[in-house]
Amino acid sequence: MKISARNLLKGKVVSVEKGATTAHVKIEIAPGQVVTASITNESVDSLKLAVGAEAYAVVKASDVMVAVD
Repeated sequence: MKISARNLLKGKVVSVEKGATTAHVKIEIAPGQVVTASITNESVDSLKLAVGAEAYAVVKASDVMVAVD
């Protein structure tokens, strides 16, 4: 796989919750560290995403915000 995004976080799918058109996919990238992505149901099917499957969370953003309390 070649991709222009630099932030690839490898992990395992821990949850796939399909809605009417959009699914929420949770990927555990480290123990207790979960990234959630909203993707189309069609993409879930095309990628054959299921709990336990290995997948990458790919992050590409033009801005990153930082906040503190």
